[in-house]
Amino acid sequence: MNNTTAVSQTYTIGGDLTVNRLGYGAMRLSGQPGNFGAYADWEGGEQLLRRAVELGVNFIDTAEAYGAGFNEKLITSALHPYQQGLIIATKGGINKPAPDKILADASPAFLRSGVEGSLKRLKLEQIDLYQLHRPDPKVPFAESIGALKELRDEGKIRHQGMSNVTVEQIESARQIVPIVSVQNKFSISDRTMLDVLDYCSANDIAFIPHGSLGAHPLKQGAPLAKAEGAIADIAKNKDVKPNQIALAWLLHYAPNIILIPGTTTIAHLEENMAASSITLTLEELDLLNQL
Repeated sequence: MNNTTAVSQTYTIGGDLTVNRLGYGAMRLSGQPGNFGAYADWEGGEQLLRRAVELGVNFIDTAEAYGAGFNEKLITSALHPYQQGLIIATKGGINKPAPDKILADASPAFLRSGVEGSLKRLKLEQIDLYQLHRPDPKVPFAESIGALKELRDEGKIRHQGMSNVTVEQIESARQIVPIVSVQNKFSISDRTMLDVLDYCSANDIAFIPHGSLGAHPLKQGAPLAKAEGAIADIAKNKDVKPNQIALAWLLHYAPNIILIPGTTTIAHLEENMAASSITLTLEELDLLNQL
């Protein structure tokens, strides 16, 4: 009897963007504090991004707000001209004028300027996946989605996604434009957005969890020692790190999950990427699912 579960290594976003399910989130390659401004070790950031691609990463997540544009510039500096099949996903709808000031701005004018700015910084004619960073309570939601639909119709966006949204907001947006991805917080330690993940799974929408390595490997209310012990025991038995088990669990949990763990070191990058080769048994999955 086979006691393991097969895990697909790839997922196709929007029907035509096939990516490896373990990608890279570039946010941390931004200035500090507050992920603001240019990354201090620019050359080191370039080396890390190139190593990620060498390891098989073909999906990189960034945003206009990361480094106030410098994050996108670093990706371009490291990887342009892009190799065939490399997907750079970016986001807009947040104005970040200072490290400690994050303002939602999903007005049509700001979104248009954001898309056009990202196109220039990334040296692209079309952004394969552009996500609304977060809904703006000051702007009617339909106006924000409609503005991105116009940019999609103009060919500046290939596919549209959303971040930090509810099921109701996804359903509302899908009345206006096809939604191919959702980026919400989710990890083995925080499953409060499980309803959104379930909705995405049922509707063939990519789910891209941010915060995929939560601070505490358990859901709210579970005994900390028990949860940490369970993950640590599985990791020890497989001779891997607990954070690798947390990533492997996500890859096993749903086939539409695309991971984007971020890091600033090549050693940690390689450790994260190795999680894709970890196979969990049905008993291990059952234990982790119940944490």
